[in-house]
Amino acid sequence: MPHSLPANTAAPRSHAALEEQYEAYPYPTRDPREEDKRLVTGSPSHLAEVEHFVFRGRVPAGRSGERPLKLLFAGGGTGDAITMLSQQLADRGLAAEITYLDLSTASRDIARARLERRGLAGSVHFITGSLLDVAELAPGPYDYIDCCGVLHHLPNPEAGLAALATVLSPEGGIGMMVYGEYGREGVYPLQAALRALTAGQSPAAKVASARKLLAALPATNGLRRNPFLNDHRQSDAALYDLLLHSCDRAYTVPQLAALIESAGLAVTSFMSPAAYDPTWWVREPALLKPLQDASLVERAAVAEQLSGAMHVHIAYLARPEQAASRQALTVDGPDWIAMPGVNFDPQLAAKAARGGKGLSYNILGVSRMLDLPPLAAAMLERIDGKRSFGDIFAEMNASGTLAAPLDWDKQFAPQAARLMAALVPAGCLLLRRKD
Repeated sequence: MPHSLPANTAAPRSHAALEEQYEAYPYPTRDPREEDKRLVTGSPSHLAEVEHFVFRGRVPAGRSGERPLKLLFAGGGTGDAITMLSQQLADRGLAAEITYLDLSTASRDIARARLERRGLAGSVHFITGSLLDVAELAPGPYDYIDCCGVLHHLPNPEAGLAALATVLSPEGGIGMMVYGEYGREGVYPLQAALRALTAGQSPAAKVASARKLLAALPATNGLRRNPFLNDHRQSDAALYDLLLHSCDRAYTVPQLAALIESAGLAVTSFMSPAAYDPTWWVREPALLKPLQDASLVERAAVAEQLSGAMHVHIAYLARPEQAASRQALTVDGPDWIAMPGVNFDPQLAAKAARGGKGLSYNILGVSRMLDLPPLAAAMLERIDGKRSFGDIFAEMNASGTLAAPLDWDKQFAPQAARLMAALVPAGCLLLRRKD
């Protein structure tokens, strides 16, 4: 059943208020000229994540002789996700037909300029409108749909996700992000105060008032005590999106699961998977024994409660009957390729592993030592998203640095599987099949 509106959220308003906000303050703030210097990457919709968690290691189209991959960016904003995935597909030589849909013409113009700067706009169809009307505006069907930071700003999120489900291909998947309730401590009381204090003001005046109020807040204020949110310090658009939004709600894991179920979909994975495992937060097995038979969502709900830091939830979705089989498997043959995840550098990790210190990894303020196999450093220094494990195996045996040649079945494959078992849950490395 669909969840009810959480009590600590802004009341739903009209599309008109959303349009006014994003025309005045396109979000996130982006300068198309920055595309000459960097590619903004993130989750969801990083190609390595999409392949691993949605398509079991191999996207279903886009190669030479195949039809183009069909993609929809629903609420595409200023273009972070569409620019990232378009560039990653181009780098891999994968053809795609891409649709961008958003209410804001100001946001659309920024997204288009970013893609044009990279020479990627030619494959994109830009549509201005609501994702609630996607069946009429951009009927698809789509292999993959990105909906990042949008549903929690709709008057009826259930209707929004249901609309996207109608244009999803039977074998397709969705990458979504919504706000998490516990990590947004202090946001909603301050939103309520600002609604009372800025009623009737223009968007620019609201921003000015909010900045003055932030400077005057007591140390006891919930947002001042929240170490996980600093959006309001980045730009006027970020401040408006966090504290002055006309329609904003946050979700616990059970509420998010109910939203997803209401659209006839299911979670293939949360990101990063380790964060949604209670064992990341509590290292006492006896305490967690009651969860040994719990479902993915039940375990994730406890992990969220233990963490207290999740200010967003990122999840990949598919049809319920397919969700359990959508993730790539472990290394069971030489044609698997390890893909670096968001902001993970295998070369730096190889240096840490080579020093015998293991690999410490931090998720939402908690660091753990990841259990790496003896061959981890030699494997990591060769992982580049292009070499397969078969290639790495051959290179290591030909390197002349080993006391004796490695045996695939007895030595290399078990350690490759152990490496991935340690790094996939943290989102550091992901798998795809060699083309």
